[in-house]
Amino acid sequence: MVSFSANPALVLNADFRPLSYFPLSLLSWQDTIKAVFLDRVQIVSEYDSEVHSPSFQMRLPSVVALKDYVQLDRRPAFTRFNVFLRDSFTCQYCGVKQASELLTFDHVVPRCQGGGTSWENIVTACQCCNLAKGGRSPGQARMSLQSWPCCPTVHELNIKGRAFPPNYLHQSWRDFLYWDTELEGESGVSLLH
Repeated sequence: MVSFSANPALVLNADFRPLSYFPLSLLSWQDTIKAVFLDRVQIVSEYDSEVHSPSFQMRLPSVVALKDYVQLDRRPAFTRFNVFLRDSFTCQYCGVKQASELLTFDHVVPRCQGGGTSWENIVTACQCCNLAKGGRSPGQARMSLQSWPCCPTVHELNIKGRAFPPNYLHQSWRDFLYWDTELEGESGVSLLH
């Protein structure tokens, strides 16, 4: 039996760019086949694996593209994970990169001083720096920020997400995940300029 983890399909928008890089836009093989039969996607690439019924057999799609273009939100969801991604999983006080389970977030202007919970006031912090700063502003705690918080675009988060590829990337996905990166010739000169 085919399992989801063995044969998910990479989902591309109608312009052949992934809907999302992080998390990677994937569909289970069951949902992919349903989308094919509902004529919502076109098959771009296939696995060697097949599914069978008494009267039908089909190679499982590994890459599909939506037939209708989906306009992506200009403002990404304000989540803990997206804050970590915006900040490249790096403490904005000491500059140390850590796994997400070891990170927390910090209100630059503390809530007790009127600071809100928003893109513009939340940064990634390691637990040590968050404890050291406490309920003070960075100036009061004599701590400086690596970068000032702001709301990223979806495009900016996708660019950041490409630096953190998932553990599993099927060979058929690679051309679509990095197709818009700048190519260099043997001389190191960009081929896109």
